[in-house]
Amino acid sequence: MRLVTLTFLLALLCSLPLAAQETHAVPAEQRQSVVAALSEFLYGASISDAKAHEKFWAPELTYTSSSGTRFGKPQLMNGMRNSQPTPEDEVTAWYTAEAIELKALGPAVILNFTLVSTDVASGERETFLNSGVLVQRDGHWQAINWHATRHADSATTNR
Repeated sequence: MRLVTLTFLLALLCSLPLAAQETHAVPAEQRQSVVAALSEFLYGASISDAKAHEKFWAPELTYTSSSGTRFGKPQLMNGMRNSQPTPEDEVTAWYTAEAIELKALGPAVILNFTLVSTDVASGERETFLNSGVLVQRDGHWQAINWHATRHADSATTNR
């Protein structure tokens, strides 16, 4: 009996940290600010604005690209720091987000969405399944982890 009680208490103690880390719904105001940050970033990415990248990516970023490479913010920013944004009328593809899902996990937000790259000339869409972990710092959201996966069947998202 003593062993059963001890085992139960040990199991209970071990499960407490897990219970504390369950995801939950993101409050409407927080959702609005995360979606606004994502939209602002995607606009900046569309015009190749280094400032948008600098603001959105956290210093400790881990980025896993759709081509299967993993790197940090310094590598991502390499070559962008001194570049000028592209004028809107010269943009070749616009990036937007669809099917946005958010989950709160402590102070972080888990972001899942479909990234859509729309070619300006042809109107063709290419889609990626992206996910990230964002934290709020100095009043704005930053991605500390990001994963981009090329959508298996882009044709299904063009409907």
